[in-house]
This record gives sequence, structure tokens and C-alpha cells, in this order.
Amino acid sequence: MNIEEFRDYCLAKPGTTDETPFGPETLVLKVGGKMFALTDIDSFASLNLKCDPERAAELREQFDYVLPGYHMSKMHWNTVQIGTGATDHQLRQWIDDSYHLVAASLPKAVRAALSAAQ
Repeated sequence: MNIEEFRDYCLAKPGTTDETPFGPETLVLKVGGKMFALTDIDSFASLNLKCDPERAAELREQFDYVLPGYHMSKMHWNTVQIGTGATDHQLRQWIDDSYHLVAASLPKAVRAALSAAQ
């Protein structure tokens, strides 16, 4: 997966927007105004993805390319290193998990609008 594929995959999800609130080098993907994925635009060496705390710890134990979230809450975010073993299938699954976790935390009306857009 490259940066364009990552961005396109994320933006295909209902209610997703992309921004650069931390500067031009950091691409942030949001659903309903809440972050679910971040990456460095220039290097695309890793992804920060939101994760259920128990699942986050399991993934870190299972895969050496999954680390505690860099510059994020270590409990709720993982950093996945790109090009070090993570398959495109895994990346898509973890992106989906992150998106759904954040979308589920949105107000009921926003969740309903997202469901209607699918």
C-alpha cells in the first residue's frame, strides 16, 4: 500500500475527511470530525491507528511492526510500520477497525447519517 492507496481507501469510507492540522507533513483522516488515522505524507513509513486497548496490546505482542502510538495515547493508538511485514490486507483491516471504533463513538444522529451514506 502506498500513500495514495491509503488516502483513497480511507476517503471511500462514509463521512471521512482529510486534513493537515499538525502541519503540511502530517495527513490526518477523520470521521465525524474525530481522528482515526494519521501518517507522514513525505515518508509514509508508518500509520497511527486508533485501537481498542486490549486489542492494541495483543497486536503489539503478536507483531514486531506494531508499536505503541507515536505521539498519541499509548493505550488507544498503535503505530504500524509500513514495509516491515504488515500486509495490505492487515493494513486495510486495522484501518477499518480504527474507523469503526471512532464512528461508534460519535453522536447517534451522526452515526445514523453515516449508516445512510453506505
